[in-house]
Amino acid sequence: QVQLVESGGDSVQAGGSLRLSCAASGSIFSGDAMGWYRQSPGKQRIPIATITGGGSTDYIYSVKGRFTISRDNAKNTVYLQMNSLKPEDTAVYYCNRVNRPYFAWGQGTQVTVSS
Repeated sequence: QVQLVESGGDSVQAGGSLRLSCAASGSIFSGDAMGWYRQSPGKQRIPIATITGGGSTDYIYSVKGRFTISRDNAKNTVYLQMNSLKPEDTAVYYCNRVNRPYFAWGQGTQVTVSS
């Protein structure tokens, strides 16, 4: 069973940058579309960035141009480069498949952006 471990979260000032990593304990099928999700306090978890097995990416409007998702299939790792961070980016960030069935959710990594 694949286990996902997210890391790289931190507390930063607005305008700062962070790079999140999501390491899978097992093999992520290279054809699996993977995504980063986030859950803000009091809100549902939502997908914010996705990457197909072929490397095509997509983003929600609020992060487009600021965040970049990438993957290294050889390392079973998915990344999220986050630039120009805003207070509204504060959330717990998770990674997982885009399509069901999902892998078991990891513990996430906390990102806190102060103004």
